[in-house]
Amino acid sequence: MSTESNQALQNRYSHSLLNTFGQPQLVLSRGEGAYVWDADGKQYLDLLAGIAVNALGHAHPAVLEALCTQAKTLGHISNFFTSKPQIEAAEKLLSIIEPGGAPAGSKVFFSNSGTEANEAAFKIARLWGGSERPTVLALTQSFHGRSMGALALTYKATYREPYEPLPGGVKFIESGSVRALEEALDGPAGRQVAALFVEPIQGEAGVKVLDAQYLERARELTRNAGALLIVDEVQAGMGRTGQWMGHHSAGIVPDVITLAKGLGGGFPVGACITVGEDISAVMKPGLHGTTFGGNPLATAVALAVIETIEEENLLEHARAMGVYTKDKLEALASPLITEIRGQGLLIGIGLAVEAASDLAKSLLEAGFIVNAPNPSTLRLAPPLIISPQQIDSFVDTLDGLLKALGRADS
Repeated sequence: MSTESNQALQNRYSHSLLNTFGQPQLVLSRGEGAYVWDADGKQYLDLLAGIAVNALGHAHPAVLEALCTQAKTLGHISNFFTSKPQIEAAEKLLSIIEPGGAPAGSKVFFSNSGTEANEAAFKIARLWGGSERPTVLALTQSFHGRSMGALALTYKATYREPYEPLPGGVKFIESGSVRALEEALDGPAGRQVAALFVEPIQGEAGVKVLDAQYLERARELTRNAGALLIVDEVQAGMGRTGQWMGHHSAGIVPDVITLAKGLGGGFPVGACITVGEDISAVMKPGLHGTTFGGNPLATAVALAVIETIEEENLLEHARAMGVYTKDKLEALASPLITEIRGQGLLIGIGLAVEAASDLAKSLLEAGFIVNAPNPSTLRLAPPLIISPQQIDSFVDTLDGLLKALGRADS
């Protein structure tokens, strides 16, 4: 184990890595369950899970076994070939992507990340729409990734503007507004639309939930217009909400679903799923590809993650812990907390003051990892294995910090 300090390693980082993310807050050296330790040996409760990635926590035996067994058997094979883990992972995904299983003819394309999954979905939208349907709709406050295609679907100007001109034809409509949906998709306007991209829960917007009625109307309007409904489940999917997919609470069936983050439990893997024969037929050989996507290591781990969530009943646990966490936060009755948003274990704590970044730093110093997606929201996305006792320790610490902040502002 390294004996170098956090500071020494951070100095080395600044001299050797591109300044894409700014200076890292810590150098983490190991993890186990819901905890991580930094290079100085300090322990932290990880309530962010790599931004909704480490669904089973750190160093889960099922992930380690799948990875090590597969690494000793077959690693990389390219897309000229396939492997049993790839086939089994695809079959398993299709069994959970919709309650009762995906419709006949549904297919999976494996990628390395959520950005790449959305890039594939964007291409499917273009193929579906052709020249007759040049418009792709996305929502204000959306985040779909940082490649040029996925970035074109991402709303935040500071992400987009340095790289313009981006792929054209994308139109942003007001998030959560049924009226905006109707104006964009009803009547002649809808016949210009190839697809609508939505996130059931907009995590980067501060854990903003799109309610069931909105998603139902989006499904109805896209179907009537002949446009695709593409649901980005990268952050909300894979049990994070207490259901396999965030859109399951609305009872809708999208045309395309994208996944990543929790799918690999920490190993890089994404997926783009086409739902039904007609959509699956759009993508033909030579129209898209990837060197590493669907490799045996990634798909073996993805299969192990899905099976472990089932075996350990983590969907029910995520639902229960989500309710428990919200109840505990609401019981604080702090005037600085304005709203508790989210579903399952994807939770946003809305604040009355723009102090989220400072609170996140104070929590880190106290041994808790959370983040601030915007100035007035703290985001929690802990491993699905989180315990009530661990939640209690966080809420107690947050309570003290909020009281101190209230006194400082008074």
